[in-house]
Amino acid sequence: MVTIPVLRWGQPYESLKYDEVIHHRTGEVLARVGQANPGLLAKDMKSAHRAREVLTAIPVAKLVQMMKKAADLYLKATLPLGDGMQSPEDFARQQSASTGLPEHMCKFNMEKNHFVLSNMDKILDALTRGMDMDILTRGYGIESRGVTVSYQAQSPVLGMVLPSNSPGVHTLWLPVIPMQIGLVLKPGPQEPWTPYRMAAAFFEAGVPREAISIYPGAGEMGAEVVARVNRVMIFGSTATVKQYKGNHSVQVHGPGFSKILLGDDVVDQWEQYLDLMVDSIYKNSGRGCINCSGIWASRHTEAIAEAVAARIGPMEPLDPTDPKSALAAFTVPGQAQGVWGMIEEGCKEEGTTHVTAKYGPRLVEMERCAYMRPTILHCDSPERKMANTEYMFPFTSVVKCPQQDMIEKIGGTLVASAITEDKAWAEELLKATNIDRLNIGALPTVQLDWLQPHEGSIVDFIFRARAFQMPKEKLAHLRPA
Repeated sequence: MVTIPVLRWGQPYESLKYDEVIHHRTGEVLARVGQANPGLLAKDMKSAHRAREVLTAIPVAKLVQMMKKAADLYLKATLPLGDGMQSPEDFARQQSASTGLPEHMCKFNMEKNHFVLSNMDKILDALTRGMDMDILTRGYGIESRGVTVSYQAQSPVLGMVLPSNSPGVHTLWLPVIPMQIGLVLKPGPQEPWTPYRMAAAFFEAGVPREAISIYPGAGEMGAEVVARVNRVMIFGSTATVKQYKGNHSVQVHGPGFSKILLGDDVVDQWEQYLDLMVDSIYKNSGRGCINCSGIWASRHTEAIAEAVAARIGPMEPLDPTDPKSALAAFTVPGQAQGVWGMIEEGCKEEGTTHVTAKYGPRLVEMERCAYMRPTILHCDSPERKMANTEYMFPFTSVVKCPQQDMIEKIGGTLVASAITEDKAWAEELLKATNIDRLNIGALPTVQLDWLQPHEGSIVDFIFRARAFQMPKEKLAHLRPA
């Protein structure tokens, strides 16, 4: 067992209260994690400006090289963790043990984080649309097209209220340090591992310790981060999204309601896309907002639901160390039971069919955790309650809906993979403001292009573009060659 302290601007702090991180199957105590309190954060935020100052003292190009070094350290090195050391194997095992995610998926997420850090120069170039990064440091400059611009940092640090259920979300905050913005991280209770390991890798690579704080704690700490930090990313439910709607200081990452839309021109050949549909549903145990939670088509929906159910319905929970394990455990007591209760209630509605019922019970309860086996429903209309629903496991509703009604009926959608060669419909999809990420063609919803923003550009969130003028003679030395 390791003891992990609060990290206050890079310095360990021994708190009076500790929380235990427990193995979801054995009950073993994996770690004692120091708990911060709101007063501690309130006091520390008075020094937040130092994070920006120490980072702007380092050229962006040098910070990018630090990210690349940190990538290899994070993936391959044995790094300090609290009062102990942690190897990459320890990390994957501990993360799996506390979150319920199979070990091989934890290792896959490590590779994903490594890729983002290793390609940080390309990612920043894409996020800033090729802008000279010194403009963000200085606050003004001249773009390649010869126009004077100014970008003003809206906060010296970015606050992150992180979840426990999906280690893959950490890719969202990795570009922050090389943009010379500090980090205030509030880890999920079951997943302190990534923030601490990433911080250790950053420090080892040369990032100033004053740039990063980590405040584990209960719900009130998340609320305090939102209250004290001028720019915050949080992860939560639909209710959380609604709560912060219109609050420009908070970027909420909620349910994705990601979907596959089969156009009328290809739906008769739906069998060709069965692998794509299955992969979109169950990869990463269905925990991501980019996992498919709805397959929409105008016909053949009953056959599609049956075929998908036949492929993933028989999946059983396996030991998290098994390389074939495809399902993650629900580690919060009562959570899986609550989800299953909502699904059972939804299936009572006429026109909604539980297609995976024939493959055995979906809820598997164990002593300290529970599993939800893959669940496929069929809805004969988009008006059914379960037609646009998302849960944190491989769950999908196959919905019958005329093509001409789909764009309106799908509602807010993070990723839409529209499989079609119908140019007129593709044009309509391009104009749809309720779709964030649009794939036209046979692309799984879980396939990301890291050179494109995931859900809004982090640059636009942290920096504000504003009008700026200065005498030309003072700007001459900044003009691009």
